[in-house]
Amino acid sequence: MTTAPRHPDKRMAALIAYFEQLGTADLARLDERYTEQAFFKDPFNEVQGLAGIERVFAHMFETLASPRFVVLDAITQGSQGFISWDFLFRLKGETQERRIHGSSHLRFAPDGRVAYHRDYWDAAEQFYEQVPLLGTLLRLIKRRLRA
Repeated sequence: MTTAPRHPDKRMAALIAYFEQLGTADLARLDERYTEQAFFKDPFNEVQGLAGIERVFAHMFETLASPRFVVLDAITQGSQGFISWDFLFRLKGETQERRIHGSSHLRFAPDGRVAYHRDYWDAAEQFYEQVPLLGTLLRLIKRRLRA
């Protein structure tokens, strides 16, 4: 049984399916979704090329338990796309599932693979504020800067 793509743009539909089913074995076929010299940036990483992107995702699987993406919305216009997503995971040794809400700006190459991938999410709010001492300091700073 096959399901209809969740997005009318075939490039985006394939990318959504890839991310929502992403497992360690899928890293070997990263070249099906990204160009050889693709650029990737998130709040912690900035890499160029398949090897660098593969290291980022491999590190995710090495350091987190049960990481998975749930794509919430997606749009495409010409060679660009934008997705909003939730990233769900557990820190190894913990039972509490955590969630990071973010978005990705994508640029597709003429062959439909991703040439540019930039993730946007608030590392302070969704990650650093969860660290006991650092979180207290960041919440204090946030309150002082609030209008």
